[in-house]
Amino acid sequence: MTTTSPTPLLDLQDVHKAFGPKKVLEGVSASVAPGQSLVVIGGSGSGKSVTLKCALGLIKPDKGVIRFDGRELKRSREIENARERIGMLFQGGALFDSLKVWENVAFSLLYRKGESRKNARDKAIETLAKVRLGSSVADLSPAELSGGMQKRVGLARAIATRPDLIFFDEPTTGLDPITADAINDLIVEQVKGLGAASVSITHDMPSARKIGD
Repeated sequence: MTTTSPTPLLDLQDVHKAFGPKKVLEGVSASVAPGQSLVVIGGSGSGKSVTLKCALGLIKPDKGVIRFDGRELKRSREIENARERIGMLFQGGALFDSLKVWENVAFSLLYRKGESRKNARDKAIETLAKVRLGSSVADLSPAELSGGMQKRVGLARAIATRPDLIFFDEPTTGLDPITADAINDLIVEQVKGLGAASVSITHDMPSARKIGD
């Protein structure tokens, strides 16, 4: 009996990128399908973030092919269409200090999808519950939260639009081991719950083992 591999949602083939004489990426190939979790591991300066930026269309590779859902990402419109289906958990949380917690979670709903503030707030509170945060934090500012809580809010923002692909950039950096493990559990739970593909960049080997397929 033959089995077929699932069709990749994100597919990088022979990707190269140099900055002047410094070659950062030399023939990177990787793919991840819906429901799968890919982890990229490497030391500082080894090209992990450059790989992610190429996949997001923020940096144009010198050579190679990047496809999202079977379409090669070449033109700006194709890149924008892909980004609308992608969620992102940034390394430092990257929450907006001037916005309340719920406004951070609902940022794409408010400013990209044009939902009403009431509907967006309701969805934000519903999403916060998925990362084990109660409605009492919705009207707080990010500065009033601990590092672990900020990371949970960042995760809630990443999944609020129910994306098909989620990027996690060093999701446990700066967290104590217990909090980091709780974040790893939430990542696995939410990615599997959405049926999304995920790509994680990490230095944390326990995290890599837990969240990666």
